[in-house]
This record gives sequence, C-alpha cells and structure tokens, in this order.
Amino acid sequence: MRVCAVAPFAPDDAAAPDDPRWQAHDILRLHRLEAFDNEPAWVRDAFARAPFVVVRRAQVAPGFVAVGVRGAARNERYGTWARCDDIEAVVKPEALPSASTLSADRRALPALVALDAMRREPPSTLATFAWGPTGSVGFELATFTPTVTSTSDLDLLIRMPNHFSRDEARWLQAALDAHAMRAGIRIDAQLETPAGGVALVEFASGKARVMARHASGPRLIADPWTCVHAQAGL
Repeated sequence: MRVCAVAPFAPDDAAAPDDPRWQAHDILRLHRLEAFDNEPAWVRDAFARAPFVVVRRAQVAPGFVAVGVRGAARNERYGTWARCDDIEAVVKPEALPSASTLSADRRALPALVALDAMRREPPSTLATFAWGPTGSVGFELATFTPTVTSTSDLDLLIRMPNHFSRDEARWLQAALDAHAMRAGIRIDAQLETPAGGVALVEFASGKARVMARHASGPRLIADPWTCVHAQAGL
C-alpha cells in the first residue's frame, strides 16, 4: 500500500488474524468505513462510488480487519482498518462470477477474455484447485465498478493448503504463460499456502528459498508447507 493509516489499537494488542471468515484478497462490502488521520482526499469519493475494500495482510487486534481501498487511479491505494461489525458481506476470489455478468464492452478487455478462456478450457488448467481472480479483475467482478483497463494484468489466487511439488509448479506456470501469450497480457498467480502468499513464478523457478508474505511480515523459507509444521512442533 502506498499510504497506510496508523493502527487504531495498541501494538501489544496486535497479532496475526485468526478469524476464518475472511482471508487476504477477500473483498468486503462495508456499511461504513471509519476515517483516520492522514487519510488521502480521494478515499471518501472512492468508497462512496464502491463501498468495498480488500483484505490485506497485517496484524490486527480483536474486532478489526486490515483492508485496502482502491481509488480510480493506479497510484490510489490506501491501507486502513475496518471494524468487523461494519462488514455486510464477504466475497472470496474463488466465488466470483464469470465475466458474462458484465457488459459486452467490458467482457472484451484482454484480462477478462483470458479469465473466461481459462474457465472454459476442458479440462481447465486449474480445475483441481480452488482459485479465482484478484486485483482489478476481481474487484470489478465483485463490485461491478469499471476497474479493468486494456493493459491490466490478470492476477490469480490459488488455494494451496497441501504440498505442491516444484515440477507441478513448473507445469502450471507454463500453462498460465501460454494463456498470457494468447491474450497478450501478463498473468500473475499467487499460491496461498500455510506460510502465506507465495508467487507461483518464484516457486516454479527452483530457488532454494522463496518469499512468503504473511500477516506478521514477509520471510524467506525453503518450503511453505513443512516449515509451518516444524514451527508448530508437529
């Protein structure tokens, strides 16, 4: 996030979120967005236009969820905090509708064309996984607010609770690269692992350690699955 509000709770009260109702990249509809000091001027207009926020990775205190607000411009991103009592609905990436719910001119945008092509492919490249779009594509499908442009990337979240081999990752990355080439866009996939979010392209590259993005902060790890079990003493 380019700008982030100061947390409205004491540092000693903060911990990794443990509420199973929402996870990073989920989209929340709010009936109210609390204002904090140093809030950018565009935030109120953006929230009035689309009363939705995106869950972000950060430590929180009970009763709060860390969220991000999207503005109209690419550089308008604001990290803030919502009260759990203000949440009206939760939309997960894997539950988002297809682009057929949008107008014909919106469906023709390359990122949305690529998403629908991946969903129609028999069998789908991602058929065995729980997955869905995030970023501008996910936001538009959840809110029906025009967000995708002709140059937008297609960002994907793939739930990966169980071990995923490097060979499988390389195969999946190659399949996504082929879709990206046909659509003339970039497709970025993130694996949601027990250790946090890991870029598929990084894991598939064969690096000894990869960056896992977690609410407590990013960290380099060798295996996004076994390291969590080791820390838990399992």
